[in-house]
Parts: sequence; structure tokens; C-alpha cells
Amino acid sequence: MTRPPAAEHTPAYDVATLTTCDTEPIHVPGAIQPHGVLLALDDDLRLVTCSANCGPMLGTAADEALGRTLAEVAGDDVATAVGRRVEDGYPGDPLTLTPRGLTGAALDGREVDVRVHRSDARIVVELEEQVRSEGTEVGYASARTAMSRLARSATLEDLTYLLAREVRELTAFDRVMVYRFDEQWNGVVVGEAMRDDLNSWLGLHYPASDIPAQARRLYALNPIRLIVDVAYEPVPLHPLFDPGTERPLDMSHAGLRSVSPIHLEYLTNMGVNASMSISIVIDDVLWGLIACHHYSGPHRPSHEARAASEFVTQVASHLIASRARADARDAAVITQAAVAAMCGRIAAAPGDPLDALVADPAILAVVGASGLALNFDGSVRTLGEVPDERLLPAIAAATDDPEMYATSTAYLSRDDARFSEVADVASGVLRIGSQPDRWLMWFRPEQRRVVNWGGDPRNKLLAATEGAAVRLSPRRSFEKWQEITEGQSQPWRPWELDAADELGRQMNALLLLRSREQIAMAESMQRQVVLDRAPVYADVEVVARYRPASTYQLGGDWWDAFELPGRRMAVVVGDVAGHGVTAASAMTQLRTALRAYLHEGHTPAEALDLLDRLMDGLLEVGVATAAVAVIDIAAGAAEIASAGHPAPMMVDTDGHASGVEVARRPLLGVGVGGAPLTRVELPPGAMLVLYTDGLVERRGADLELRTARLHEVAARRPEDVDAEAWADRLIGAFESDDDDTTLLAVSLRAGRV
Repeated sequence: MTRPPAAEHTPAYDVATLTTCDTEPIHVPGAIQPHGVLLALDDDLRLVTCSANCGPMLGTAADEALGRTLAEVAGDDVATAVGRRVEDGYPGDPLTLTPRGLTGAALDGREVDVRVHRSDARIVVELEEQVRSEGTEVGYASARTAMSRLARSATLEDLTYLLAREVRELTAFDRVMVYRFDEQWNGVVVGEAMRDDLNSWLGLHYPASDIPAQARRLYALNPIRLIVDVAYEPVPLHPLFDPGTERPLDMSHAGLRSVSPIHLEYLTNMGVNASMSISIVIDDVLWGLIACHHYSGPHRPSHEARAASEFVTQVASHLIASRARADARDAAVITQAAVAAMCGRIAAAPGDPLDALVADPAILAVVGASGLALNFDGSVRTLGEVPDERLLPAIAAATDDPEMYATSTAYLSRDDARFSEVADVASGVLRIGSQPDRWLMWFRPEQRRVVNWGGDPRNKLLAATEGAAVRLSPRRSFEKWQEITEGQSQPWRPWELDAADELGRQMNALLLLRSREQIAMAESMQRQVVLDRAPVYADVEVVARYRPASTYQLGGDWWDAFELPGRRMAVVVGDVAGHGVTAASAMTQLRTALRAYLHEGHTPAEALDLLDRLMDGLLEVGVATAAVAVIDIAAGAAEIASAGHPAPMMVDTDGHASGVEVARRPLLGVGVGGAPLTRVELPPGAMLVLYTDGLVERRGADLELRTARLHEVAARRPEDVDAEAWADRLIGAFESDDDDTTLLAVSLRAGRV
């Protein structure tokens, strides 16, 4: 394979520039820091790769060490201890050994800290001479005392301050900072302990580019990284590429790993001579870092001090997670109580629950919003600061996720540039709703913040020429840069999302309950108005049947029969378009109005025209059809008027059934046209039948054929079958599951006076 040219500090890959720092393969630097020696072994504990300082450190030159056993290169004691570590699964506790028999070697007879870990097919052994700690005397007691102090901290702020102080006491660095990442991987210093003569960096922000993604991945894998001297000369591995894999050794878990030259230049420009970082990992996610800086020369804390600091940081990580969870629980309990109180007020309020929701005093505060918009079946309600109503459907669509009931964004204009002009009121959006025309959105404005950066967020550290070796500008990277950030709102917190979700579900349950109550009331009202059986009259036989559609109990069909002055009787069949509470309510209004018009003495045609004008001007009903017949009992005749309704049927005394030709006016509710009046004879025993379209209309069926079939079935009335049984048989043969069905038959009795 083609091998790239060596680069300073990073011989395993090409020359790094500021344009490539995000993609630096820092896990394979091909070199180590010079304060230790690294050996890579096969499973037989024979050297495959070693650092070039193997000769001065262990007494065997790198070329000569390759292929030899670990015992031959580092001594029997080291080989035996490493073999046990491999058998035990590479435990991470410190291992201290004293290599002997390494004539003339720097580590011969010295106490050495040994780390053993696996890297793909290789066993990696790192050795570095043990040093005396410059900080607090390190041991189990000191670590336990540090943990006790951390556990007593009352707030997260106290905890991060104490953590920085404990690590500084253990490691003796000049400055120790606790550094927390935000959602975009920018960092901010949230805790600090330092020399008295240093300026504080508490509260400073650092751009995400300071710690690229691949570096953050390494921090999560290898929790501690030490740079003893930023001016070190890297020691390359030999050979640079593993002869078995033809790849450089993966050093993600190596403590001696050489670091990026860009990072070393960055530290140099900050005046830092040595540094150490310890990862703070919570729930397998990198929460932040402990960043340690030393300004008074190279600095190497002991292996024990590093291990103790790492252990204390792990304990602190659990405490931070516990504090965060406790804070979240407290906030969630408070928010849940607020939601429960809101739902109680809304449930107790008279009128529309959605009006009560928008009017509730806590509706914005419960999720920390400045405005809301509610859309329910096309009716939009707003409160507070909201975008132009014309934009609301587009925002609702942009924030909709069919898989999620509650969705949110803190940066709407970044997600969709169309909405950049409304960032002042709707940078953050929290949306609930599972249907395109039923949603509730809360809004937050953008947050304009003045941020003090401890680095340069605009990457003003320039390379001399593109592609050249990186030489950063002499500007110190810790110089404060002030920037106004805008376009983004405060992120929605988990308990706010939960509150919105719970509120939406409670409102859905309440709306369903109210809907059921309204339906029950409307059904009761409909049963009182539209009876299954007609009243009994002396001279007229009336038979009525009403069957609601099986898929919905509330419809707009109705029938009516009542006596008028002058030995007359009115019979009516009507149908309001639609179903549900609205249709049932409209039906009762039309039925009542039509009764009133007929009682006032208007003809059926005049009554329908009046009803049309009423609907068009006053009632929010939509459209309806109706057929009205006023029967003159003495004359044996009927005057009939129809508004868009199916033609009546006449069944004569000989058993013949046929349609009655009635001129019709347009539908009720359109506000145009007039109803003509048709007069027909009604001999004793003949039956005039009015019905709604649910009796004969079916999807995909020929209406004329079904009407002819109705006439055929209606004519088959045996002499011994009464009108009630005949009506049951007829409606049973044509009853619909898709629409309401109403049938009204009227005949004059023989022998009437």
C-alpha cells in the first residue's frame, strides 16, 4: 500500500492543516510521547511493533527487539505480569513493576507503571518510570475523602467547583477546569480551581471546533489523556505500519499516544506547558471534560494521582447525573402538578374545552412559551406572540413527525429557511397533534445572547498557506472574543415535552368525553323528536320508521306528522346533510320551524321557501332536503311540495306502486328558487309514501333500478298484512348501513266522516 509522508508528531499520516483538523486520524499517530516506551505484541507475546526509544529505555534496539519475546526485551517479571493481565481480561487497575537485567537501560531497576490493553489483534504494553506525586499524598484514604466532600455538595455549581479543586490537589496542575458541552458541542467552563496569580476563565465558552468530533470520540473511549511537555519530540513507532495488517497501530486506548500538532500549537499559544484531560461520561455520552493546564514547565503527575483523579471523576459523573436527574424529577413533578391543575380547571369550565384551554392562565407558563396557536378542524385560536396566521399551517407541517405525537425544535429557521423572518416570535416550536388539521403549537422567540468565547469561533487561527504545515498565528487562543448569537431559542426540556404530551392526551380524553356526552344528549333529543312509531289518528293511518346508520347513531333525517285546522294533516320527511351532533341539532331546528310555518297557514310550497330563507340567513346548517304533504281529509287529496327530495311513492288499492311526479325546488339552504305545489288525489286505502334517499341510494348502484325495485317490493302487500308489518318488511329489504333511512306512509281510513 502507498504510505503517506511523515508529519511532525504524527508520522503515520499526512501533513495536517487547519483545513483537515476535523478529519485528522488522531487515533493512529504512529508515535508516542517520549516519557515512556510502547510495545505491541502478538498473542505469543512477541514484539511486532515498538517505539523507537526501545533501546535507551529497555536496552534492546528497536530493530533487534522485533520478533523477540517480551521476556527477552523487558524481563521475566514484566512478561509474567503482562501474561496474567491478558488472562484476566486486561483489568485497568495500576500495575507497578521493577524490570531487572536490562543492562544499561533507563528503566533497569526502576519502579515502572505498566498499562496493558488490547488494540485489534495486538497486545499493547506501555511502560513509564514512576514519579513521586507533587500534589496531595495519593492513596485510598485521600480518594475516599475527596469523594465524601463531593457527595456533600448541595448544587451542581458546588459540585463542579469541588471537583476542580479535588483534581488540582491530587495532580498539582496550575489550573483545573470543569468544561461542559452544550447541544452543539460548544463548551463552557462551569468549575475552576487555579493558582492565585491566574485570571479566571469561569464562564468562558469554547467553540466546538476546538475539540473536533474524532477527538470527542477518543475522549469517550480513553477517559484520561496526559501531555507531559507540549514541546516534546515525538518518538515514532517501528515499523510505522504493522507488518501483519499493513496499517498503523490503533492507539485509541494508549496513554502515551502522541497528539495532534494543531492541538500542541493551540496549547503553546495559550502559554500551556503541560496538560491533562479526564472525560466526564454520563449514560455513555460525553458530558464534559476536566481540563488541566500547567504554565510553569513540564508536568507529569504520578500514575497513582492520575488513577485517583480518574476515579474521583467517575464518582463525580454519577453525582452529576444524580443531580441532573433529581433536578429533572423536581421540575417534572412541578410541571405535572401544573398540568393536572389546568386539566381540572378546563374540565370544570362550561362551554368549549378548547376555549377554556387557550384561556387558562397557565397554558403558556407550563412549557415556558411566549405564544401558542391551536387549530381544530380549521378553527384557529391564538394567544400571545405568534407568527402570521397564514404561516401557521406551513410551520405545523414543517414540525410534524407522523411517528411522534410531540415534536420540537429550538432553531426553526435552521431547520427550514422559510421561517427566518419569524425567529423573533417562533424560533422555538413545540408541537403536539396526530392529525394535519388538529394541532397545538407553542412558540419561543430567538435568544439574543452575548457570549464570551475563550477561543476563536470564526477560526481566525490561519495557516500560512493552504496545504503547508500548520503554524498557528501568534494570537493567544484564550483571548476573549465577544459574539452575539441569535436565531435559536432556549431548547425545550424533557419535562416540558412530557407536559405538552400529557396535556394533549388529557385534552383528547376530555374532548372525547364531552363529545360522548353531547352525542348522548343529541341522541336523547333525537329520540324525543324522531319517534319510531307514529301517533294514532282517527281518520288517517300513519306508519313511520326511522333507522340510523349503523356506523353513526346521530343523523339528520326526520319525519313529522301533525294535525292542522280544517280537518287537515301535515306529513313531512326531511334530511339534513351530514351526521353527528351538528346535523341532529340542525334537524330539530328545521323541524320546529317548518311546523310553525305550516301552523301559520302557509302552503307546503310557501313553508319550504320560508325555511330556505331562514337557513340561508340565520342558521349555520348547510343544506337539507324535505318533502311536505298537507292532506285534506274531507276532500281526499294532498298538496305536496319538495325541495331536492326523492319523489314520493303512491301504492293504490289494487296493489300497484309508482312514483308521484312532483315538481321540485332546489335544496334548502341555497337561497335561490321557489317551490311549486303539486296536488294529487288520495282515495281511501291508497298509501302515500315519503322517504329519504337512504332507502334507495347506494354507492355504485343505479338509482333508477333501485327505485323501481322499491316500487316492486312495496306493491307486494298481501291483504292480511297490516301497514305496520308491511313497513317493517319494506324498510328491512332496503335498510342501509351507510346512511340514515326514514319511511313515512299515510292513508285515509275508509268510512271517515
